Amino acid sequence: MRFTSILAIYSLFWSLSFFFVLPFRLRTGAAPEAAIAGQADSAPPRFAFGRTCLWTTIVSAVLFGLYYVNYVQGWIGTDDLDFFTRYRPH
Repeated sequence: MRFTSILAIYSLFWSLSFFFVLPFRLRTGAAPEAAIAGQADSAPPRFAFGRTCLWTTIVSAVLFGLYYVNYVQGWIGTDDLDFFTRYRPH
């Protein structure tokens, strides 16, 4: 696999992992911190973008690592994911 392909696939894993990590460890407006005027009650008073990016990088690195090992080892191939055709012996 070429480096540009690795970079493109990793960036997809990173962006999808960001949305997966985003709702974790959020505190709502019920936390003891004061809300900004006009802020929704359900919005977090402080959002730690750096911490979210760090966790996103960790999660995406693990998921991409599993993807890459599967790519090299061939554990699950496209034939294994074909659910719409009947089984035909080779």
